[in-house]
Amino acid sequence: MAKITVLPKHVAIIMDGNGRWAKQRHLPRLKGHEEGVENIVSVVECLGEYGVRYVTLYGFSTENWNRPRSEVRGLLKLLRETIDKKVSQFHKRGVKLYHLGRLEGLSQDIKSAINRALELTKNNDKMTLSFALNYGGRVEILDAIRRLIAEGVPPQKIDEGLFRRYLYTTDLPDVDLVIRTGGELRTSNFLVWQAAYSEYYFTPVLWPDFDEKEVEKALLSYSQRQRRFGGLGSERQNGG
Repeated sequence: MAKITVLPKHVAIIMDGNGRWAKQRHLPRLKGHEEGVENIVSVVECLGEYGVRYVTLYGFSTENWNRPRSEVRGLLKLLRETIDKKVSQFHKRGVKLYHLGRLEGLSQDIKSAINRALELTKNNDKMTLSFALNYGGRVEILDAIRRLIAEGVPPQKIDEGLFRRYLYTTDLPDVDLVIRTGGELRTSNFLVWQAAYSEYYFTPVLWPDFDEKEVEKALLSYSQRQRRFGGLGSERQNGG
């Protein structure tokens, strides 16, 4: 493991390339998603070993409902099975699980699995792992605005500090590093507010192949950046 002196506190990952990974191997797309799920535990463990305290994974977006119905059914079934199978592993490692997104629209069995996972891990403090399921960045902002209006908050009292408390990520720090695998160079409506000053790392490596060495490359790239947050200072700033 490389010694990296400047580490992000919060890493968010757009796990892209599962379908292409399967296609390259003449396998069904769902097999690629299954391999992608298996890769989650090892990547999260690796980030934890480096000392990253917050990890957020883009699992299923509000736009993913537009995929072919058979793929959506397979994805949702895989998500439910993954939550049930992996939660004990994360719990043993002291990981607190967090859900970002709308529960509305998800089946009752998935909602129940999410609630069980959150309840089981709520007192863990080694790392907070958030899964963005049925999530969209613009929808999140609209939901926050609707809640502010519903609660009758006077417009003159709304500032950034207050507004962030109405986002799904109210208990999480802003994102320091966003990683996107699979070669695409876009953010796909992910953490629109929270990643406003994030560093981005794009890699052509497909998610199932994104291993410990690739994690190290991403963290090394981050450590060499100069984060100015709109200012002119030249000193590097740690995500912590």
